[in-house]
This record gives sequence, C-alpha cells and structure tokens, in this order.
Amino acid sequence: MQELNVNELKEAQESLIRYCGEFVPFIAEKAFGSYIYDKKGNTVLDFTSGQMCSVFGHNHPKFIEILEKSGDKAIHLLSSILSSPVINLSKKLSSELPDSLSKCIFLNTGSESNEVAIRMAKLVTGGFEIVGFSGSWHGMTAGAQSYTYSKTRKGYGPAMSGSLMIPAPYEYRCPIAHCKNSCDNTCLEVGMQMIDQQSVGEYAALIAEPLLSAAGMIELKPNYVKRLKELCDERGLLLIFDEAQTALGRLGKTFAFENYNVTPDFLTLSKTLGGGLPLSAMVTSKEIEEECYKRGFVYVTSHVSDPFCASFGLAAFEILFEEELADRAIKNGAYLKQQLIELQEQHECIGDVRGKGLLLGVEIVKDREFKIPDDHLGQRICNRCLELGLNMNIVRMKGYGSVFRIAPPLTITKKEIDLGISILDKAIKDSMS
Repeated sequence: MQELNVNELKEAQESLIRYCGEFVPFIAEKAFGSYIYDKKGNTVLDFTSGQMCSVFGHNHPKFIEILEKSGDKAIHLLSSILSSPVINLSKKLSSELPDSLSKCIFLNTGSESNEVAIRMAKLVTGGFEIVGFSGSWHGMTAGAQSYTYSKTRKGYGPAMSGSLMIPAPYEYRCPIAHCKNSCDNTCLEVGMQMIDQQSVGEYAALIAEPLLSAAGMIELKPNYVKRLKELCDERGLLLIFDEAQTALGRLGKTFAFENYNVTPDFLTLSKTLGGGLPLSAMVTSKEIEEECYKRGFVYVTSHVSDPFCASFGLAAFEILFEEELADRAIKNGAYLKQQLIELQEQHECIGDVRGKGLLLGVEIVKDREFKIPDDHLGQRICNRCLELGLNMNIVRMKGYGSVFRIAPPLTITKKEIDLGISILDKAIKDSMS
C-alpha cells in the first residue's frame, strides 16, 4: 500500500488554488512509461495517461531526445514568423487527412483549438448558434465553455448567445427514456427538432466528440454519425469533431472519424497530439480558410505556431506509426475490456462497461435493476485504488452516474493491464466491506 503524501499536500494547498476539487495525496516526482513515482519511491500505475494526454506513455524516449536538443533550436517566435517544425507538422498532419482537411493552425490547448473552429464557423456562415451535446466538455475558455454542457457551467454568469444543446445518445440511460441499451437515434431526431424550435435562424456549427468522455464515455456509433451529418447539412450547420482524447490511435485509428463515412468541416486535436506537451491543432478546408481570410480572420495568441511544441507533434506521428500503437489499442483495448466485463460479472456495483479501443468506461451503481448511480462508492473505490497503487479517474456528475474513465497509455502491456485489474478488483472488495 502507498505511503501517501498527506502532510506535503496540506502545505501545498496553503499557496495553491484548488481548481479541480481536492488534490489527491500523491506528490509526483517523476514519471516513465505507464508509471508515476514520488520522491519516497512509491509507484502508481497510471490508467489515465496523465490528463488523457500522455498517450505514448510518460517521458517517451523520442520526446526526451527533443528536450535534450531544444537548446540548439528556436523555442518561441513572433506569431507571424514560421519555423521548420510548424511547416513540417502542417504538411504531415494534412497528409494524414482527407483532401478536404488541409489547412492547419497550431496552438496549445483543446479549448483554444475549439475556439478557433467556432470562431471560423461563425465568420464563414454569418451565424452564431452552436449546438453541443449534453454532458460534453470542449474547454474552459469563454466560447468553448459556452458549448460545454457538463458540471462546469453554474455560477459564472451568462454563456454565449446561441448556445444550444441536444441529448447525448447514452444507451445505458436513454435521455428520453425510449430505448434500452440500443440507441435508435430517436434522441437525435427529437433533439434536432427541439433546437429548431429554439433557434433564431442563425445556425453556425455543431460540435461533437466521437466518444463523449466527461459525459460518461458515450460512443457515437457510425449510423448515428451518418444521420447527424445529414441533419447538420439540412440546416447549414458545419460539423466540428473535437478529437482531444480520441485521436492518434486511442480508438484504433489515427483519427476516430475514420470509423465513420463522414468527414467533418473542422477537426480539432489537442491532448494526444502533444503526447503530454501543450500542443493543439485545428484543421479545416481550403475553401473555409480562404473565405475566412477574405473576411479578415484573426486569431493571435502568445504561443500560436511555437516551434518547440510543434516538434513534439512530428514525433507523435513517428511514435504512433513506428510502434503500431493504433493496432495495439485495438488488441489491448479488447483485452482490457474483457477483463472489466469479467469484473462486472463478479461485482454487482458495476452496472455497465463501455467504450472503444483504450478509452473505456465503467459505471458504478447502487442497483443494476434501477441503475441508481453510486457517487460515494465510486469515490471510495477511486481513493482505494490510489492507496493500492493505481491512478483512476471518475466522472461525478448528477445525471451521468459515477463513471470511471479508463485511458492508459497505448504502450501499456498486458502484464500492466493485469496488475491494474487486480488492484481495481481489490479496491472494489475493500470499498464494499
């Protein structure tokens, strides 16, 4: 069992703003691969890839090499000055995408990449209404937060005008109490009818994650996305895919939208693109970029097109392809999911196991028949996992239950998966007693 850093945490909180509730009593000193270490030598197996960013494991050797050589390179430049890493990353990224996605901009966070997409969608359409999903998470900046329908909205005043919401296709808990464990798109049809009634006729875009993480690990299925695109086209809504967590192999493809016969108008990337470094991107078509340019598009930040972070994006693609991590995500994801299903058979508190590749969800309930979410038990299990040496992340939002978001590095081994499952098993048993 871990010797947690309780006293050090108390001292730290005297000078830190608590921005995510309470901090956990583990003070990290270093990290490598699938593990995090503190200065006492305690080891924690990381089932969240940091903040779902270290998709290639912590401190990948290729990233360390870039860090070691960075002193001989440009790290930061004026926004209007380009560099080789930025140009090469734009070429590499566009080469991996359909022809209609060929114009890139590089920033730091997912919030920023979504802000750019929203800003360009509004400029090119002339509209201002943006549609998002219930429970979604697209960022903490003012625009992205306005179309984020999770627990982060209350207490901060009005959202942006034109913020509209449709229900997420949550099969385990049908939002319109219609289907049971098999979505038939009725919630989508009803949702679109409802926003039509709310709209003032100024549609701009719809923003969606291929797998809604904060909403409870809800996967958008191919037939659903096909119909979603049709409904967007009927209304003149441009489609934004936010692939913060789902890109670069996480769901078994380089980009999750490759699982659909649908190409978005805007693709936003973050988290996984930098592999743990602050790098994000927004990609759109030549036509949209040209029209926005004619209309005077501006998006200047202190660190747009920074060469240092762009270097990590280039390395990310090298790692992804050289180590065949998308294929490993499929194989190890299937193995991990089967282990979780076997845990579900042993523990009544596991109501549902879902997700794709190495982005999986486990929902904790009081009762399987009535599916009553058990927030308190979920938190006890989460805390006990950390004590036993496993870092887990749980969603605690009313209406979405208590859902573990399981996203280990794509480099994880079966032995590490087995270790994580054994710890989770014990944590559940200890928390139920």
